[in-house]
Amino acid sequence: MSNKYDVIVIGAGNGGLAAAATMAKNGYKTLVLERHNLPGGCATSFVRGRFEFEVALHEMCDVGSAEKPRPVRKMFDNVGAKVDWQFEHNCFRVIHEGDDPYDVVVRGGWDGFLDSIEAAVPGSRDSVEKLLELGKMTQDAMTYMDSVTVPVQFLGKYADFVKAGCYSVEDVMNYLKVPLKAQHIINTYWSYLGVPTDEMNAMHFLSMVYSYIVDGAAMPRKCSHQLSLSLCQTIYQNGGDIWYNSEVTDLLFDHGKVCGVKVGDKELYADDVFANTIPNNVYNMMQGKEEIPPRMLKLANAREIGLSLMTAYLGLDCTAEELGIKDYTTFVTNESDPRLQEERSASGGFYIVNCINVVVPDSTPEGTCSLFISMPLFDRDFPKDLTPDKYKKYKSDYVRRYIEHFQKVMGIDIMSHIEEISIASPVTFARYLNTPKGSIYGYRTSGWDNVMLRSVCEPMDFKIKGLHFVGGHHVMGDGFSSSYLTGANAANALIKQYKKEGK
Repeated sequence: MSNKYDVIVIGAGNGGLAAAATMAKNGYKTLVLERHNLPGGCATSFVRGRFEFEVALHEMCDVGSAEKPRPVRKMFDNVGAKVDWQFEHNCFRVIHEGDDPYDVVVRGGWDGFLDSIEAAVPGSRDSVEKLLELGKMTQDAMTYMDSVTVPVQFLGKYADFVKAGCYSVEDVMNYLKVPLKAQHIINTYWSYLGVPTDEMNAMHFLSMVYSYIVDGAAMPRKCSHQLSLSLCQTIYQNGGDIWYNSEVTDLLFDHGKVCGVKVGDKELYADDVFANTIPNNVYNMMQGKEEIPPRMLKLANAREIGLSLMTAYLGLDCTAEELGIKDYTTFVTNESDPRLQEERSASGGFYIVNCINVVVPDSTPEGTCSLFISMPLFDRDFPKDLTPDKYKKYKSDYVRRYIEHFQKVMGIDIMSHIEEISIASPVTFARYLNTPKGSIYGYRTSGWDNVMLRSVCEPMDFKIKGLHFVGGHHVMGDGFSSSYLTGANAANALIKQYKKEGK
């Protein structure tokens, strides 16, 4: 077998699989190298007893319907990957227990969303509608950017997009005079991007929120592992290959350009390499090599690592209906302000409970259901003196507190119905995802490192010839949708270059 490929992809996570599927579909000899024995990274599942648990996917934006596909669906369709998409058209339920408590179910759809916020905060409808209009303009602007060749045309058509892109979510909401309580309800979504709304880029947030409102939240019928397997299948069908248990230990260079990788004692060669792993790991492999531009090292050192989670996966011996759970996503807070939710995360200021059975009733065996409890956990919250012998008790005690709290909030009994339980901590995510501090969100997308500035600065920030970064740590920030799109976009850009070169 030849050890020369057109492209090699390091990592079978979301971005890597999307890049590989796109390259293979276009006829390029493609090899994916994965350090684990399964594909997917975060997009996977595991089995305990008679339950199959979703590992990480809460819900996806930017999918759209078959009639009006959005970028993620288009990407899967373009490479021939088949996914049985399911949708939740209510946005979320938020239960706030602190000062001025509220319990609000936010419905989806333009009118449904506005009606929900207006019912919770009378007099807010007009300002919130202006916010939605700005979200629509954001998506229109990003679509237009893919086709426009004259920047002046873009600036003339979407001047408000450019202006708002320089401000935080709360700056824009305050400018539009959105009432504070309405802001807090809408900004409940902040955790999906991992940055409080007083520092999160407005356009990044509004694009995501608008997609959830208009298109609904998407998820595959058979857990996110279905997404990974569908992309693997199209890679194989188009002549590509995937090697598991194959950890890349070094990059190979030829005259300053990446020309391949090293796996154990094997040297594999390619014209280009995609890295679906955080740059910190790549640079560590390349320690002492002069091919790393100083700007890239400075950028990696300056960036702040994003949040991680403590996650509990519960298999219950009763149905969601028997428990009285009607909502797919329930946020529970004891602080209404996102900044305080983040600062007090360790004291239970904010957590998320998902019940997949609400959207996919047969996702668990008949007569059962599963709950997926996510508790944001920052590096500062994780005990530095935790020893291995105390680790299991620490996880159990931490999760028990949240389960008991959710029982109290909902007025239901969960503990006596637990048939299976598994807990993932930042240690779990660090081991499985190979990310610093167990980050699930790559680098924190805030301040000078927001998505808008990342996109503008990408050509200056990443200058190792033949090496292309994809995935959640890259320009679009983390999340399933953005990870897939970074992979597809990087692959399409390389294909365009190859065709220009006559390859």
